[in-house]
Amino acid sequence: MKIFISADMEGITGVTNWDEVDHKKTSVYHQFQQKMTKEVAAACEGANNSGAVEIWVKDAHYSGRNILQEFLPRNSKLIRGWSGHPYLMVQELDESFDALIMIGYHSRASSGGNPLAHTMSSSKIEKILINDQAVSEFFLHGNIASKCKVPLVFLSGDAGICDEVKKVSPNTIVHATMVGVGDSTVSIHPDQSTNSIRSKVEKALTGEIKKCLWKHPDHFRFQVRFIKQQNAYKASFFPGVNQLDPKTIYLETSDYDDIMKFLLFNL
Repeated sequence: MKIFISADMEGITGVTNWDEVDHKKTSVYHQFQQKMTKEVAAACEGANNSGAVEIWVKDAHYSGRNILQEFLPRNSKLIRGWSGHPYLMVQELDESFDALIMIGYHSRASSGGNPLAHTMSSSKIEKILINDQAVSEFFLHGNIASKCKVPLVFLSGDAGICDEVKKVSPNTIVHATMVGVGDSTVSIHPDQSTNSIRSKVEKALTGEIKKCLWKHPDHFRFQVRFIKQQNAYKASFFPGVNQLDPKTIYLETSDYDDIMKFLLFNL
């Protein structure tokens, strides 16, 4: 099996504040960098236990340079940094992969499931909707997997994102690392988290993974509400985009890549 892992940081066990996920805040960042690495490594172990031959890992948080590669298995490849490709957090994902795994994902913008809840940009975006559904980074990138016919078999992150996953893809196995309560989190022990990730990934990949494949829609109504009206005005000049109000734009398309290209050039 050829497996793709996309890893974020705001849904890693124990993360509660922005300084914990910012590499410039070295006094606290490094301990969560290590936790992120351990949770990704646990997912790799679970994949290998279920027969994975090749594992690609996209470091998809902030600079894209967080995971400590020496702790990953030798049959893995790590994608660091940002190439400029519109698939963003799943750069290099295509039809050649057998399954997608998401680690450390988090609740969407304008939700209360995580003190760090956001979608793509906490400083620019208030809310994103696709076909009238408010969406997260999980949903945005899960639709790329759907287009490529790659099943999303496992996701770990806060309880809020796990609830969203089960509504969208009920056969995907999830693991909740924490519950967000206002500006706080209630987290399980890191060792319990890595053990659960390892065992659940192994279970997910030994099951009927095709049941985790989404139906890809034929048409998309994409809407973004920006925090500042200046960003909406600028985005309104992107090809095919119209402006609904001072802070909101929309785009209708039958090609999902148009949505990802919009995000690439407007974030």
